[in-house]
Amino acid sequence: MTDLAPGILLISDPFLKDPNFLRTVVLLCEHQDKGSFGFVLNKTFDQELGDLVTNAEGIRFPVYDGGPVQKDTLHFLHQCPNLIPNGIEVVDGIFWGGDFEDVLVLLKEDKLSQNDIRFFLGYSGWSEGQLLGELNGKSWITREASKPLVFNMNTQQIWKAALQDLGGEYSQMINYPIDPQLN
Repeated sequence: MTDLAPGILLISDPFLKDPNFLRTVVLLCEHQDKGSFGFVLNKTFDQELGDLVTNAEGIRFPVYDGGPVQKDTLHFLHQCPNLIPNGIEVVDGIFWGGDFEDVLVLLKEDKLSQNDIRFFLGYSGWSEGQLLGELNGKSWITREASKPLVFNMNTQQIWKAALQDLGGEYSQMINYPIDPQLN
């Protein structure tokens, strides 16, 4: 098990039943004794950025379902610190947040692509000790994040790719049925 810290991916166990996290990968952005939070990387939301943000009308950019907490908040991850100031580096080359007004200008000028930035509605959060309890209960498999996984354009493949890269028994898990009783 990889130590919990910003930049760690939480890969849901193949048999995790929680509908919020079924076959998901979460990028952990903050981990402290008092709690943790991150964003689900592979669940798309059914509206685009221009549908959700007043100053973003006409911007056709996907939004992801970051998790079940505070669904009225918008967050973003990016890999463009030279274009988007004030972001926090989560792990090598992956930044969380920054100046949203600058982001809107860059989007309107077509200076950011879907490979550069990801938007999330809501987030995934754990209270003190909760995530550690879930790890001990084998709900999550951990590994270090990478830009190719975090910014993977094929969200359907992120969970499988995150496990496959680990090799061994993990690469076999991608073929497990969601409910083994239905097998």
